Amino acid sequence: MLSYCTNVHPAEDLDGVRAQLADHAAPIRKRLGVDALGVGLWLAADVAEQLSSDAGAVRGLRSELDRHGLAAVTLNAFPHRGFHDPVVKHRVYEPRWTDPRRVHYTLRCAEILAELLPEGGRGSISTLPLGWRTPWTTHDEDAARRHLDQVAAELRLLEDRTGRRVRLAVEPEPGCLLDSVADALAWLPGCDTDYIGLCLDTCHLAVSFADPAATVRAIADSGVDVVKVQASAALHVDDPAAARDALARYAEPRYLHQVRERTADGIRSCDDLPQAFGELPGTGPWRVHFHVPVHWAAEGPVRPTTDVLRDALAALPDPLPDIEVETYTWNVLPGPPEDLVDGIAAELSFTQRLLDERRTR
Repeated sequence: MLSYCTNVHPAEDLDGVRAQLADHAAPIRKRLGVDALGVGLWLAADVAEQLSSDAGAVRGLRSELDRHGLAAVTLNAFPHRGFHDPVVKHRVYEPRWTDPRRVHYTLRCAEILAELLPEGGRGSISTLPLGWRTPWTTHDEDAARRHLDQVAAELRLLEDRTGRRVRLAVEPEPGCLLDSVADALAWLPGCDTDYIGLCLDTCHLAVSFADPAATVRAIADSGVDVVKVQASAALHVDDPAAARDALARYAEPRYLHQVRERTADGIRSCDDLPQAFGELPGTGPWRVHFHVPVHWAAEGPVRPTTDVLRDALAALPDPLPDIEVETYTWNVLPGPPEDLVDGIAAELSFTQRLLDERRTR
């Protein structure tokens, strides 16, 4: 089922989660005219802790979902908490997979998702690609391996106990230890791939300048499963020098916006858009890690990487993994604000059309 990620809504307590379902997700479902809508829940650490210790609260959340015609088949457990703080930047990568708090949070999310799934159902949880690339030691490497092994073992026990299978999807992101899909494919085969696979974020894929169809083929050849796809778009600029003013509108202070430039000598990188203007040569095309609405039309010198999303979806084999539209940046987009219900509904309709096109190829 196609879902949208609720990390676009600032909710750090259970009342906030319930409100986002009533105020946004349910109206989006009605706007689309569908009987059921998938939601990829983001549960901040405090909410996950509360739900995991209160079976009645989980049953209540499931009742709320049912009442609104919503279904939760995937969770986003990448941000731990504070995802809508005034400044997030590198804090979104904490705690890393070296930290037992990451294990605890992920397992609480898995227990909750198992309760929300239908009997015999399957679900996915996306997570960060180990952490930011620095600092990182051999001790850190060993700790991350050990912690992911622990999570895989617990997910196996969870399936034995509940009959519902929850898998972890590691999400490569520019600047992190697993910067690209290629990095993840080099690292993940050492995990229990029955329960740990890949989250293919098509914004991150675009920023890496990787060929989407070739990347999907490489994943299939590796034996690592695409457990989840985050349908998303980055920014592309052919001539960053000429588009400097247009790009500068996206240099906002809350989130990190990694930049990659394709040059004759290879890919150059910068960790955030404000610094890129002074650190990158600006002679080749740029891709910027800024999740923009996937249905946006190409206008002016800055355009969304919708072609990467389309080609990646087209290349995926059946059966498809969980697919979640993840544009968390609506509240920091430049220009006048767009109605969130209208915008997310348009994104979902657009993505569904891409999926329908895929079936006719």
